[in-house]
Amino acid sequence: MRIVSALTLSLLLCFAACGGNSSNNGGSGGSGGGGSASVPQFQHVAIVVLENASYHDVIGNTQMPWLSGLAGKYASLQSYYANAHPSIPNYFMLTTGQTITFDDAFSNTVSSDNLARDITSAGLTWKAYEESIPAAAYTGASTGLYIERHDPFSYFSDVRGTAQANNIVPSSQLSADIGANSLPNFLWITPNALNSAHSCPASNANCTLNDRLAAADAWLSANVQPLLSNSEFASNGLLIVVFDEGDDTDLDHGGGHVVCVLAGAHVKQGYTSSATYQHQDVLSLIGHALKLSSVPGAGATGGTMTEFFQ
Repeated sequence: MRIVSALTLSLLLCFAACGGNSSNNGGSGGSGGGGSASVPQFQHVAIVVLENASYHDVIGNTQMPWLSGLAGKYASLQSYYANAHPSIPNYFMLTTGQTITFDDAFSNTVSSDNLARDITSAGLTWKAYEESIPAAAYTGASTGLYIERHDPFSYFSDVRGTAQANNIVPSSQLSADIGANSLPNFLWITPNALNSAHSCPASNANCTLNDRLAAADAWLSANVQPLLSNSEFASNGLLIVVFDEGDDTDLDHGGGHVVCVLAGAHVKQGYTSSATYQHQDVLSLIGHALKLSSVPGAGATGGTMTEFFQ
């Protein structure tokens, strides 16, 4: 868990309350220019959240060839910022439109509006694919390489103690669902502590950030590339890869300057944007892409990110 000073915490609370500096405006150039009038409707939306690295550590880093290639081929956000430090408020902003807590040891049930509720209310399906989770439908504390705070669905009152807990599955289920063409409408995909760039392996406890990023990139190539290559997803799927927060010293917009890449059907190719976005804007994008009638919290007023689509 990261220790945040009282002064830093007060600044983060201010940033979170202000909601950053999100924008609906079009970004800079790229090959596309402009943007579509609205976000297209997608049959599948998938998001992968990686850990604790700032933009300058990732973009152009030769240790991340898969992600760099994805950013070059599709759409990359040059001015995307996390909302806070430490990790957990960012995960909640992506799924509830609220920071909820700044305590990485938080274990309470969250009854706020959330994606599980709004996706289910729309008659759509979702799964959280969790690497190293001890069992399907598990909503307990962190154990081994599984980190609960990276699995926000495990906190929701709509999920804990209900049939929806069965939508939390081991990440190995992703390969099975890809092979069977039985993907849900929304996919939350979580690498474990070693493969999200969060932690070093016990065998190399002093590994570098580049070592952690290389492990994350290899995991993406092995586990997410098959999703992009799946014919069903390729024809009507949207993939979002984003980092939860920047490094500890990066306080821009509350949580630091981080990488966010969009890929898949209808996404402009070779496009970059300098418009400012944050996690509530990705939440808004998820809602628009799935045509949800309700989007939780700050996602209801976040930027729609129409500039990235053709």
